[in-house]
Amino acid sequence: MAARIAALYRYPVKGLSAEPLTEAELTAAAHFPGDRLFAIENGPSGFDPAAPEHQPKTKFLVLARQAALARLKTRYEAASGELGISGDGIETVRANLATAEGRTAVETFFKGFLGPELAGEPRVLTAPAGFRFMDSRSGFASIINLATVRALEKEVGMALDPLRFRANIYLDDLPAFAEFDWIDKPVRLGGIRVHGLKRTERCAATTVNPRTAIRDVMIPAVLMRTYGHADCGIYVGIETSGRIAVGDPVAVH
Repeated sequence: MAARIAALYRYPVKGLSAEPLTEAELTAAAHFPGDRLFAIENGPSGFDPAAPEHQPKTKFLVLARQAALARLKTRYEAASGELGISGDGIETVRANLATAEGRTAVETFFKGFLGPELAGEPRVLTAPAGFRFMDSRSGFASIINLATVRALEKEVGMALDPLRFRANIYLDDLPAFAEFDWIDKPVRLGGIRVHGLKRTERCAATTVNPRTAIRDVMIPAVLMRTYGHADCGIYVGIETSGRIAVGDPVAVH
């Protein structure tokens, strides 16, 4: 069976819910659309929107430090600028992130939700044009090979929700770890071309089960013990513009 795109996701707010997509319009040399547009500071981060620079993920609310974030279901509506936050199936906050009042409402929610887990005052940050709150300085979109996840499942002896890895593009019908051979090579995703930038070193965020919000398996440690590295997935750069969709074929050139 030919390799294909199995799923697409964006994560509008760093550390919060994945949002599934059936298709995405990618732009050359840009980031994955709608991804990591916002972050929530965990106390002052030093981020300056007038001169944006990559900051360590631990300066923001992230699953690597705050596993409880996985208990929330969030949804960002790009047209309205509204973020909805639900817990236990009940929406508790709906606020417009484009307004000071809306951002304050979200910040107030997280003060109550995380309480003593916070290192300082939470503050909603908006990515300026051309910037995203990615974990990597150079990553524009992230890929996970589902065959690699299945290989890892055999090592840990349990099913792993692929959303632990918070990728944008999930691929299937490839050999496990085939993506590691794509660094500095062109790859065709549907009608566009990307190139492999680097392998993705996994952090403590992957230890959190996205369905239970419990740290139930030490993914980085298992990777290191089994394979001698903590990598799973890759970052890619986008070379040509166009639309990709679930089911599109994948080819390495």
